Amino acid sequence: MPPPSAVLSVVVHPRARREGIARYGEAGWKISVSAPPEKGKANQAVVALLARRLQVQKGAIEILRGAGGRRKDLRIEGLSLDDVEARLRGPL
Repeated sequence: MPPPSAVLSVVVHPRARREGIARYGEAGWKISVSAPPEKGKANQAVVALLARRLQVQKGAIEILRGAGGRRKDLRIEGLSLDDVEARLRGPL
């Protein structure tokens, strides 16, 4: 049986004053990072923030769609979508 994986839809807010993850509508999450959206810096910050929050390695997170835009679909290896949602909703 292959390890679980989840696809997470997010909206990224680069150059934010505070970094964080919050619910965004019914089907997604908003990720605020202080990094600018240039040369992939915001994408790297999103992956790093999610990896810390989900307690996975950065390499377990892949940007499937939207690398150049604010809306992104991310694959998280090793966790089911239920696990991801629970960890994002849980305490920091």
